[in-house]
Amino acid sequence: MTNWTTIVAPSDLAAALGQPGLVLVDCRHALADADAGERDWRASHLPGAGHAHLDRDLSDHRKPPSHGRHPLPEAEDFNRTLARLGVNADSQVVAYDAGDGSMAAARLWWLLRLMGHSRVAVLDGGVAAWRSLGLAMESAAPRIAPGHYAGHFNAAAIATADDVAARLGEAPGWLVDARAPERFRGDVEPLDPVAGHIPGAVNRPFAANLDSGRLRSPSELRADFQALIGERAPADVVLSCGSGVTACHNLLAMAHAGLDGARVYAGSWSGWVSDRSRPVARDD
Repeated sequence: MTNWTTIVAPSDLAAALGQPGLVLVDCRHALADADAGERDWRASHLPGAGHAHLDRDLSDHRKPPSHGRHPLPEAEDFNRTLARLGVNADSQVVAYDAGDGSMAAARLWWLLRLMGHSRVAVLDGGVAAWRSLGLAMESAAPRIAPGHYAGHFNAAAIATADDVAARLGEAPGWLVDARAPERFRGDVEPLDPVAGHIPGAVNRPFAANLDSGRLRSPSELRADFQALIGERAPADVVLSCGSGVTACHNLLAMAHAGLDGARVYAGSWSGWVSDRSRPVARDD
């Protein structure tokens, strides 16, 4: 029985196809075209994979701006999504994205972990790595037997704006921002109304976790993150980004490096600046 909890290599996943309890979820998404990922899934996907949409399934846009640009879904709604995808409490779930920087697969990984589901992993390198090995894709609509899921999110594992505000005076290293350097510095801001970062944050672009589209080695990742967080335990670290999506990739990278236990600030930068009275920093 497989027990993948962070990432899985394409060759290992290919060897396990057809095993009972294995559920594949296509999470491809493009911010510039919210329906592109679903179109790509319909055209071609890994065998048997269902599709989870970042906006409709992994977020709840009914919530106010204080929750950020990708608010967390309600547990009941997420349970229904999991059931539609064929997920049960004992399923081995493998989420994947395009392998080109769309990190909704890591978001699904995090949401399942918030429900206490440990047997969930991300396909290392996504569709790009799968195709590079000449592995099978299919275009027929998958026949997915509905699952049953009745989980609850662990609220203690989610950082809030109040949690972040209470730690603004601490030395840098407790808050790690996954956005690109130019957005972190405040040079540009293409998505949110205010540029910059939360005071005291340090920058760790999620792309730095990758080498040719694949996650770097645990030893390399561990050295990088420990250089940022110092002697802090992972449980004392908060991860953020623009809207609570790419921060999940830093969480995945830390877990893969043996530094499990950090929390994600779900609202992230977009939620933080929804209240213009909150402090903002610019430059490095």
